[in-house]
Amino acid sequence: MTWSRAFDTPIALPDGRELLTLRDAGAYISALPETTQHRREWQAAAEALILVVDHNGPIMLARIGVLRALNAGMLPPATPRSKRVKSYRLIR
Repeated sequence: MTWSRAFDTPIALPDGRELLTLRDAGAYISALPETTQHRREWQAAAEALILVVDHNGPIMLARIGVLRALNAGMLPPATPRSKRVKSYRLIR
C-alpha cells in the first residue's frame, strides 16, 4: 500500500496543524529531535506506520500509535493513598 492513505479523522497536533495522511505522520516523526525520536512511544508509532504501509494493515493501528505518542506524559503523576489499606479476613 502507499503512504498517501488518509486517516479516518485528522490527528490534531499541539501547534494547531493536522496530520492527514500516513506520509504526514512519518514526516512529523522524522522532523522530531533525535532524543524524542528515540523514546519508546515514538519508536512504537513509527513501527506502527511502517507495518500499516508494508502489510496493508488497518490504518487505525497507525492512528492509535501516533496518538499514544503525542499524549505520552500527559497523565498526572499518581498520588499515594492518604488512607491506610484495610485488611480483611476471609471466613469460609
